Parts: sequence; C-alpha cells; structure tokens
Amino acid sequence: MYQYTDFDRQFVKLRAAQHRDQLERWQKGQLADDEFRPLRLQNGWYVQRYAPMLRVAVPYGEISSKQLSVLAQIAKEYDQPDAELFAKAQAQQDVLPGKSPRLIKGYGHFTTRQNVQFNWIPLDKSADVMDLLATVDMHGIQTSGNCIRNITTDELAGVAVDEVVDPRPYAEILRQWSTLHPEFAFLPRKFKIAITGATEDRAAIGWHDVGLQLVKNEAGNVGFKVWVGGGMGRTPIIGSLVREFLPWQHIMNYLEAVVRVYNRWGRRDNLYKARIKILVKAEGQRYIDEVEAEFNDIVTKDGGPHTITQAEFDRVAACFVEPKVTSNLTISANANLQEPAFQRWLHQNVVPHKNPALRAVTLSFKRLGLAPGDATADQLEASAQLVEKYSRGEARVTHSQNLLLPWVQENHLFELWHEAKALGLASPNIGLLNDMIACPGGDYCALANARAIPVAAAISERYQDLDELEDLGPIDLHISGCINSCGHHHSGHIGILGVDKDGKEWYQVTLGGSDGSSLSGPAGPGKVVGPSFSAVEVTDVIEAVIHKYLELRAPSSSKGRSEYFIETLNRVGQEAFKVAANSARQPAKEFA
Repeated sequence: MYQYTDFDRQFVKLRAAQHRDQLERWQKGQLADDEFRPLRLQNGWYVQRYAPMLRVAVPYGEISSKQLSVLAQIAKEYDQPDAELFAKAQAQQDVLPGKSPRLIKGYGHFTTRQNVQFNWIPLDKSADVMDLLATVDMHGIQTSGNCIRNITTDELAGVAVDEVVDPRPYAEILRQWSTLHPEFAFLPRKFKIAITGATEDRAAIGWHDVGLQLVKNEAGNVGFKVWVGGGMGRTPIIGSLVREFLPWQHIMNYLEAVVRVYNRWGRRDNLYKARIKILVKAEGQRYIDEVEAEFNDIVTKDGGPHTITQAEFDRVAACFVEPKVTSNLTISANANLQEPAFQRWLHQNVVPHKNPALRAVTLSFKRLGLAPGDATADQLEASAQLVEKYSRGEARVTHSQNLLLPWVQENHLFELWHEAKALGLASPNIGLLNDMIACPGGDYCALANARAIPVAAAISERYQDLDELEDLGPIDLHISGCINSCGHHHSGHIGILGVDKDGKEWYQVTLGGSDGSSLSGPAGPGKVVGPSFSAVEVTDVIEAVIHKYLELRAPSSSKGRSEYFIETLNRVGQEAFKVAANSARQPAKEFA
C-alpha cells in the first residue's frame, strides 16, 4: 500500500482542522447553510433522507487492517443517531408501500466506487470523526462535489495472473495530481476515472468519464489506451477510444487536456446534460481534436509540467511491492480439506494469484438480514483481524461491495475459511445471483425514487439454495433506487431500476447489460423488458426470467459446462425473456 509521507499526513490533518473550524462557525451562525453546504460536501458530508451521510475515501479500494479497525470504531461510537430521530425514521418506514427491512445503525457500507459510507453520524460529531480518520491516513476529500472523484481500479491489481502492468502506482500518482486540483475544483459535473492493467477488464473502464488500460507496445514500452465519455445515469454511454497508445510519462498531461476541454465546454445550464459523455457525444471528433491540441500545447509550450519522472514513479511504485510474510500458520491437524463446504468456498470465493503460493480471497458481505455491502461494527473489526492475520494487513473494497484479501497463503485457506464462516462472511456466492449489487435506495437516500434494499432482500430470500445458485452459474444482478445508477443497474445481466409512478414505487427491469468483462462481452446497457413492475412483482419477474434461462440454455461440450445466463440471452435474444418477465405481472399488493 502507499505509505503516507509527513507532507501527506500534515495535509490531511490540516484539512480536518479546517472542517472543524467551518463546522464551528456554522454552529455559531457565522456561516449560512448555503455557505456551509459546499464546504462539507468537499469533505464527503452529505445530508440524506434522515441524517447526515459520510463517504470515506478508499483510493483504488486499498485499505489496511488498521484503517478497518478505525472504521469499526466510527461505526460503533459515532454511527449512532439519537433515539428520537431513529424511532421517527423507523416509523416512517412502516408506512411506506411494501415491507422494508428495519433500518439499522452502527455499521458501514461498502460502495460500488470502492469507498465506505456511514448513514447516521450526527453532523455535530463530524469534526471528531475527521480527526479520527486522519490518525490512519483517511479522509473524505473529493468523495463529493463536481470534481475528480475517487479513482478506482481492479480489486486484483498487483496480484492478478493476467496483469500486464500493475495499475496501482499510476492510480496513486493520479490521486495526488487530482486532489484539490485548483483548476478542476468546480467542474460542470462530477468526474470519474477507472484504470486497469490486466487483459480482463474488471474495472468497467468503458463506463467511466475516463477509462485507462495499461498496455505494452511491440517494443515493450508501457503506455495507456484512453477512453473518454462513458457514464451511466439518464443517458448510458460507453466511452470512446481516443488514444491507442499514450506513453505513461504523459498520462497527467493528457488528462489535464481532457478535463480542461471539458471544463471549458461542458454544459452548466442543465444538470442532466453536464457530464462529459454528453459533450463527447455531441462534439465527437471536434472534442478529440481540441484535446489533442491542448495536450500538444501543454507538452510543447508549457514544457509538460505534469510529466511523470522515473524517480517519482519509482518512489511511488516502491510502496506496491509484495508484502513480506508475517505469519507462519500451519494447517490444523483436524482440518478436513475435502470437506464439501470448504471445497465449494474454494471454488467460488478464492482465485489464483500471480504468486503460486498465494491466493486472493473474497469475504462475502451478501447475507440475509443486512443490505448488500453493509458491515456492522463487529464485522468490520472482525474483518480487520482476519486481514491482519491472513492478508499481511491489506484488503481491497471491491466493486461488487465485498472485501477481498489479496495476500493469503495457500496453506492458510482452511483456517481463514473456518474463521470467516463463524463470522457469517464465508458464503460461497461470489459472482452468483445473490451476490448482487444494490445502492441504499429510498431507505436512506433523498434522491431515490424507490427502495433497493427490500427488493434485494426478497430476491436473496428466494435464492438461498447453494446447489441451485451454483447450477445457475454467474449472473450479475444490479439494483439502483433511481436513475443516478449508484447500483450500476445498466451494466447488470439483470438490472432493476426504481422509478416513481404517481408517488408509488415501481421497478424497471433490463436484461443483457455488461461491464465489459470477457464473460459479459463488450460493455453496454441492458434493454428494458417492458413497462415497470410493482414492488411485489419484481421477485416473480426475476424468477420467471431465470426459469426461461433454464429452459433455453444449451450444454457446451467445448467448455465442459452449460451456457451461462448471459450467453443464452445473447444467443437467443431478448424476446422470449421479455414474454416470460411480463407473464409474471399480478395485481399490486404488499410484500408478504
């Protein structure tokens, strides 16, 4: 992991002190609400449906055991609303259509942007939380606002067997370049960058404002393929390839040009047309030509001020070497390595590593009783202990809202599984139907049109049989509570979008979305199967779609398995699945 310098630590501590001063002036009435709002947002403090929400930055998903422990402390000590507010929120839940799981407190939430959120921290405690985060080199800087947000990458970065170049040093350099960049503090809209260094795209780079893929040319030189103009939301668009090969030393200069042209011409008169994807789609080659001209000016006239030197790259890259072995555990004499449950977990939650003696292991945060990605204070602390004991003190928050341990010795797997199972974090469901992505939705978010959590819970309850899930194979199910697409419904093999119809919750279902992985095919949005469904119908709709898949799938002797869901859907087309989905319509009623 990147190791903070004295400058880095001083920077974060001063930022926390600045927030405390702003908070105190607001409390005294010296800052109006409209003045304080943009200041708190720049540090990740939102005000949601019932209470403030804090988004903590986890750059490119890397997190230490010490940081997890502090997040656990925050969940336990600060994610605690006063009893009256919490009771009021629960009472309002009871009168919403359908039956939602009870709201919980004292927990953190892993997001699809590889960050961590808290939903109940009182704003008057926010400065104390910022100070506590700073003790472990954490903050909420640029997790909100119209700026360059948290840069994401492949959760297997640095350990993947198909990796060409480790993207983490570049992600860290870009993080430092973008943090409080004075020119890009008030862009037309938020801006997201994803980077991968592998042949398999596990970072969904096509769906980002800028997508970067590290490659090597015929001469063995390292550079980037650059995509610009991707995004979800109201207008899902896949980014355009604007550079086949950009020498790595110039990536900051080039991004400076990309964002500068966007900042110059991006629309500010219409919130829904302000993202860079709209500009790129509207201007096409004109936008690309202006970026190239700006880049050439930066390099030639300005001397390339952001050219990465070899010395700076080496300094940062030195933080990302394989950590030393810190544990010498041996397999217990009582371990039954052939135990079916253990073997199933190995197959589903454990993947190969570039070091043959190691494995990458995913802890599943998809279990009944909690929303996808939720982790209680006790689970966060227990996870921290597992990370310290088995993964050399380092973990990764994943795009699918789980926690990955990247440095697990092969001969420690049984002990890790045994401990994780006792904590409820060893469900062998990674990549399967109930390893779904879901945003907090209307249970917490003021922007949501509908709730995501009860829909996720109902589907998960329907699909608990491990044999059935394994037989169904990999299915990406993504749920968003509104068109902002925080649940990435566009890229799901099955996508569910909450919509508002006459003040009631309805859900639009899409099929065939892709994040750009080899399994899913080229990145693209799913297609709507028809008019929206009532909340009570959604689970039956999903079941009808799954039954149609089982009816239509074909065995594949060349691959030694039956077709996966997305393969069948791509082969036979949408129509049969649309008919199946719409056959599940029924009179609206409450969740049973």
